[in-house]
Amino acid sequence: MSLSAKDRAALDATIRAAEQACRAEISVYVGPVDGGDTRAFATSLHNTLVAPARSILIMVDPERKALEVVTGGYVRRNLTDDESSLAVEEMSRSFADGDLAGGLTRGIRLLADHARS
Repeated sequence: MSLSAKDRAALDATIRAAEQACRAEISVYVGPVDGGDTRAFATSLHNTLVAPARSILIMVDPERKALEVVTGGYVRRNLTDDESSLAVEEMSRSFADGDLAGGLTRGIRLLADHARS
């Protein structure tokens, strides 16, 4: 699974709209995970963002079939772990069907909808 240039452009537009709706920064990483612990890798990526407290990171390693969502403290005031889990389930279903772009789009929208204050 990979993203075409058209997919990346559409995801960028989805991310911008979602950020405006929820007032959080949203980042997506699709690629290989360094090391064995996918959560630790995703958390380390999240910590490098400009404003991690106000950020949501979605990390996908298609080869390992790994998916992680990391949220900052400010975001967690409105976005619960259960709500994040629902987005992960939705994305996972799409990924299992081979739809990386569609899964990311739905997941981003779900996360933004729940993260609104």
